Amino acid sequence: MKFFVDTANLKEIEEAHSLGILDGVTTNPSLMAKEGITGKANIIKHYKDICDIVSGDVSAEVISTDFGGIVSEGEELAKIDDKIVVKVPMISEGIKAIKYFSQNSIKTNCTLIFSAGQALLAAKAGATYVSPFIGRIDDISSNGLQLISEIRLIFDNYNYKTEILSASIRGPMHIIDCAKIGSDVVTTPLKSIKSLLNHPLTDIGLKKFLDDYNKGNK
Repeated sequence: MKFFVDTANLKEIEEAHSLGILDGVTTNPSLMAKEGITGKANIIKHYKDICDIVSGDVSAEVISTDFGGIVSEGEELAKIDDKIVVKVPMISEGIKAIKYFSQNSIKTNCTLIFSAGQALLAAKAGATYVSPFIGRIDDISSNGLQLISEIRLIFDNYNYKTEILSASIRGPMHIIDCAKIGSDVVTTPLKSIKSLLNHPLTDIGLKKFLDDYNKGNK
């Protein structure tokens, strides 16, 4: 399973990259605004800075909601770097744009997926990734992980190459559960990835090893 970090913070991306397990980055307008990145030129430069750090795909989201605007923005974003994946909303104009992009060798990430039917349409249009927001589904007392399982079954039934990119991850157990049911990718804040490092028995064991070593070398 691939690990993407969901942030626009360059220090977090560099830290994730230094761990040696980072496969890509996802961003959105809210994450850009959180870092104080505003204005078209600054946003484009920031995407380039991210691409210079990572070796994998970097999702860059369009703002337009009409076909012409999505295509225009997407083509401009794709010119930034070969790693750029154009992030397109799950709307009818977005599906049309994904089809256009797929026919023109531009990678896409269909975002705001909340049903298996939406994922199926995106895959048929040729999306590189679909992004089901499992945490937000859980928030309305439904089952986000069940959605991942349904999409996995459908994609496997028909051999779709579209990758399932599980988004809106709430914590480390979401990551493990997604791995169990066959999500191709998870995108998550860095803290959830780092949480996978931790276990109290590891801390206890390491302390004992070090204490025993220090006793024998006094």
